[in-house]
Amino acid sequence: MSADSAPQRSNRTTRATERTRRVRRSAALTASLAAAALLVTACGSGGTSGGGGNTNFVTGTDGVATVAQGKRTPAPDLSGKTIAGKTLDVADYKGKVVVLNVWGSWCNPCRAEAKYFAKVSKDYAGKGVQFVGINTRDTSTGAALAFEKDWGITYPSLYDPTGKLLLRFKKGTLNPQAIPSTLILDRDGRIAARSLSALSEERLLKMLKPVVAEK
Repeated sequence: MSADSAPQRSNRTTRATERTRRVRRSAALTASLAAAALLVTACGSGGTSGGGGNTNFVTGTDGVATVAQGKRTPAPDLSGKTIAGKTLDVADYKGKVVVLNVWGSWCNPCRAEAKYFAKVSKDYAGKGVQFVGINTRDTSTGAALAFEKDWGITYPSLYDPTGKLLLRFKKGTLNPQAIPSTLILDRDGRIAARSLSALSEERLLKMLKPVVAEK
């Protein structure tokens, strides 16, 4: 064995390690850019499009999109840690109507609607309705927890700082494309309605009541 073979092997190992690190950094950047693209209308007024193809939904003049019972698609896997550090899986709430609200503590429209979500979640707690938040783009849970305390929000919120959960929604479905966004899931876990803007109590109830009334 030549005297310089060991350093050569060491150099090859170092280069391989650097390549692995570059690949990982590239993958993380790609995921972040995809999340940013999905939420390009973040903290804005939102839009009415759900992607290409046969979307099966109708958007009303109030910006709320709805899907008939027989044409709904299931929500994707939405599970993970909450901002309080607990494990949560939205699928465990099948049998209930679920209100999903995408929000961030940094978002002014989220603050504008928070009191209405706090109130309606309490009013409907005994009516087979479960509220769940998806907190996104907060770099730590501290600000998110303070937001919930300030506005009296008692329901759980999944912590999704990079938007990975939001990317699980398929194109052409009622996917959350803005912050805030609100989705209503029926008792079978299918997406029944969506809003891409901040909601008043009246508009939130207009989305929620028809799904609660379904048999």
